[in-house]
Amino acid sequence: MKKRILLAVLGLLVIAGLLAGIKALQIKAMIDQGKNAVIPPETVTAAVVKSENWDEALTAIGSLTAVQGVTVAAEMPGKVVGIYFEAGKTVKKGDLLLRQDTTSEEAQLPGLLAQERLAASELDRAAKMLKGKIISQADYDKASANHEQAVSQLNVTRAVIAKKTIRAPFSGRLGIRQVNLGQMLHEGDPVVTLQSLNPIYVNFSLPQQQLKQLRTGLAVTVTCDVLPALSVEGRVTAINPLVDAETRNVQVQATVANKEEKLRPGMFVNVAVGVPVKNAVLTLPATSVLYAPYGDSVFVIEEGRDKKGGKTLRQQFVRLGEKRGDFVSVVSGLKGGETVVTTGVFKLRNGQAVQVDNRLSPSFRQNPAPENN
Repeated sequence: MKKRILLAVLGLLVIAGLLAGIKALQIKAMIDQGKNAVIPPETVTAAVVKSENWDEALTAIGSLTAVQGVTVAAEMPGKVVGIYFEAGKTVKKGDLLLRQDTTSEEAQLPGLLAQERLAASELDRAAKMLKGKIISQADYDKASANHEQAVSQLNVTRAVIAKKTIRAPFSGRLGIRQVNLGQMLHEGDPVVTLQSLNPIYVNFSLPQQQLKQLRTGLAVTVTCDVLPALSVEGRVTAINPLVDAETRNVQVQATVANKEEKLRPGMFVNVAVGVPVKNAVLTLPATSVLYAPYGDSVFVIEEGRDKKGGKTLRQQFVRLGEKRGDFVSVVSGLKGGETVVTTGVFKLRNGQAVQVDNRLSPSFRQNPAPENN
């Protein structure tokens, strides 16, 4: 009985040893295969670092204001008896917008006109009588004063009627109506906003260090993030003679065309003031840059650095300059003619093997016009 148990234990030990040996051979084979495995190269898009001449520009964030803008308001109290405009429409200077109740003033006009005519007639007779020395100079002066008083009362009533007949003070586009028919208006109550939109002002600030480069007449380009396809041109028309003591910035105003009236007062815009100076810069697509808190970098493609003589990556830290459209300038870290990866840089690593395929590479422009999808 003991002999059978011993043989069974020995058999189990032999089987366990065989299994362990087989597993060890499998693990060794896997390790050898891993050592000899070659990671396939990553497919990337690439572009060459180019040397270009960029016009120097002073950039800022500006705010749009109307050349003429006002909230049309009631000058005198009265009831609204007529509204003659539509919200959002354009009007010309002098167009009738609103009429208040003037029945009492119009009722006074005939009497005041009669008094003015009577006073004028009496003044004429007094002038003839004075010439004939029938009346004294004092009597003539009294008739003249009565006539002037009658004219004044008539003009006051006409002025009240004119003030209650509200007209557009200048040509422009109306806003939203703020009154209703039959409403009692008090002095200063708003009726509607009126804005002159073409041309339009853009106000912005620049550091005092750039004041020496500024002058009126410089070309200005205005773009807006909410209207990416829009780019309008204008000129610097005013430079504030004072520099802000807190920010050390100078206020600048430019006038730009706005024929389509897409730009509206109150909008924030990007402003670029053109300076007649060209700078030689190295440019590359902005998507080539791997932005990180410890520094910005790009992946340079080098030839013949891997075992098979293919292309490999070298991570290169760079210092960036101005950005224009899809491109960014490089101040230091790269040379002209070097090839860099343009897309998908977040998934790459230093020394990685790559192959270039630009068939799916996006197009890069200084003035991109994205499609409205």
